[in-house]
Amino acid sequence: MAVVKPFRALRYDESAGPLETLVAPPYDVISNEQRDELRERNPHNVVRLTLPESEEEAARDLEAWRERGVLVEEAPAVWALEQEYVGPDGVARTRFGLVASLRVEPYETGTVLPHERTHAGPKEGRLRLLRATRVQLEPIFLLYDGPAPVGRADREPDLEAEGARLWRLDDPTLVRAFDDKQLLIADGHHRYETAVAFAQEEATPASGQMLVVLVSTEDPGLEIFPTHRLFAAPKRLEGDDGGGPGITEVTRDQRRRIAVPEGMLDVQFVDTLGHEGISYTADAAEAERRVRDGEAAVAYLLEPTRIDDVFAYARRGEVLPQKTTYFFPKLISGLLFHPL
Repeated sequence: MAVVKPFRALRYDESAGPLETLVAPPYDVISNEQRDELRERNPHNVVRLTLPESEEEAARDLEAWRERGVLVEEAPAVWALEQEYVGPDGVARTRFGLVASLRVEPYETGTVLPHERTHAGPKEGRLRLLRATRVQLEPIFLLYDGPAPVGRADREPDLEAEGARLWRLDDPTLVRAFDDKQLLIADGHHRYETAVAFAQEEATPASGQMLVVLVSTEDPGLEIFPTHRLFAAPKRLEGDDGGGPGITEVTRDQRRRIAVPEGMLDVQFVDTLGHEGISYTADAAEAERRVRDGEAAVAYLLEPTRIDDVFAYARRGEVLPQKTTYFFPKLISGLLFHPL
């Protein structure tokens, strides 16, 4: 079902400086202060493309970097990616995926499945940037069922930075493993929908390609972490501890366990309280501290959502509340680019 291909990656040349000074987190998790620090770290840092002063500036910089050899183009290939990390639970893991080019399709075809709602504003900005640069600057994160079509490399990586290692794979048959796969968007809903809009606008084969990282649901390094909910004003869920799946409600006065109604996920149960005054954190200790310090009236500590549940809802065409899943670590931007 999915059409996955090798691609001609753009990557930083060694002359641009140490790769650690050139990469950055995804655009949507960078604060203004971090953006300024990354811009100062290296004049060619990827944030100058992903969070530019203007789309025109990003296009000018990208063209100049290609002309000066700051960015060089590789022959077509798929890349293996490992990311070493310590999760919010303190456990060290290594996540494995493949970096490739995906032909984007509308959700209606059933090839790529969403699991969260999106908002118009971020998509409009990303579409203007894609029109200006005509390069996929950041990968999105997709999941698939079944084993990975290749094992982990036994040689030194071709690229390495920030706990990520990349190996170039020249076997074009690897991508055939995805011919019968449905893909679930783990992270990158806005960028995927932007890519679909761009492809429909341009109506050319090249415009319909997207930079993706494909991770097996069987990968031992794949983990979903919960995102806890806090409310500025007191809000109460009805119910008591039922001994099964539950939510922990924390106020300054008490802590109680609340059973989740049958047929619901805990994120859906908390979503019945609405979104007024809501905030989020992946750190349970921070959530409790904010309640203790009076920054929030109540916190709801959630359990991780199971990958099987996310896939099941997506296959039924149902979307889940915002921040149902927290995939950690985020993919690193600046390792590879995908020209269209």
